[in-house]
Amino acid sequence: MAMSPFASDDDDGLMNEINMTPLVDVMLVLLIVFMVTIPVIRHAVKIDLPHASSQKEDTKPAQINISIEADGTVLWDGSAVNDDALKTKIAAAAQQQPQPELHLNADRKVAYEKVAQVMSAAQSGGLTKLGFVTDPARH
Repeated sequence: MAMSPFASDDDDGLMNEINMTPLVDVMLVLLIVFMVTIPVIRHAVKIDLPHASSQKEDTKPAQINISIEADGTVLWDGSAVNDDALKTKIAAAAQQQPQPELHLNADRKVAYEKVAQVMSAAQSGGLTKLGFVTDPARH
C-alpha cells in the first residue's frame, strides 16, 4: 500500500456547511442598534405651516372679436363701431379682471394702416393680450 501525502481517506479539514451562528449574532446586534437609533432620528421640531388650496383655478378670460372689413369698417363682436367708440370699448375692456383677449381678424384686402390703428388703440387703451385670427382657406 503506497502512502501518498495528498491522499487521505478522512477529510478532517473540510467543512460542508456554513456556520450560521456568527451571522445571526451580527444581525441581532444590528437590529438592536437600529431599534435604539430610530427614535432619536425621528425627533422633529413642530412647525405650524399655513394651509393652501391645491385646487387649480380654471378661469379663462373673455374673448373680444374685432374684425376689419375690406372697406375699413371695424366690427366689435359683429357690430360696427367708429374710432371713438372703439377706444372707449377697449378702455372699458382693459379694466376687467381677468383681462380679455383681443382677437383681431382683418380682411386680406384691407390696408395695413387700418390694422395698425386698431393695434395702436388696443395698446394705448391698456389691452395686453392680442391675437391674430387667420383663415387660410379664404382666398
